[in-house]
Amino acid sequence: MHLVTREELIAFEADIAAAFNNAEIRAPVHLSGGNEDQLIEIFKEVALEDWVCTTWRSHYHCLLKGVPPQKLRADIIAGKSITLCYPAQRIVSSAIVGGVIPIALGIAASIRSSHEKVWCFVGDMTARGGAFFEAEQYAMYQNLPIRFVIEDNGISVCTDTNEAWGTAEVNGDQQDVLTRVYSYDLPWPHAGAGRRVEF
Repeated sequence: MHLVTREELIAFEADIAAAFNNAEIRAPVHLSGGNEDQLIEIFKEVALEDWVCTTWRSHYHCLLKGVPPQKLRADIIAGKSITLCYPAQRIVSSAIVGGVIPIALGIAASIRSSHEKVWCFVGDMTARGGAFFEAEQYAMYQNLPIRFVIEDNGISVCTDTNEAWGTAEVNGDQQDVLTRVYSYDLPWPHAGAGRRVEF
């Protein structure tokens, strides 16, 4: 699998942002950024045979898991940015908040006797919900081959996550056997690339 560099990730998102702002993409996009180094480190542990279950902000995950950039770009231009799924690379995404969590659990239960693993990426707001808590508990007690990664950009759409919940950080920097948390500053708006585009 080709090791994608930080510069390649940033350049890919800049290209997608330009395409969006030029009205070449007639659908929502959620760009990544500010988390290149953290994801590159995490994906060093993600094996070729592992599954990646992710959200609507999945461009970086797809590139790091081996989806060819030209294929990914074509699918984003075609309006599939928030629902990218690549069976060959074992990538599943969902545009529904928390929607990928039960899918990730189901995959993990089905591969329990193999050497494969599931990596389930969620945002900080999703990680505060009951679905995430219950999934994490179930996975732990069932000893499922799954790892959760909480990507904490501190913002839930346009609202400060801590302010929305009236609490402190989701898990701080606490890491455990099943779950990792990393924080980053997203340089893009929640959706789009800074210019209002009519579909």
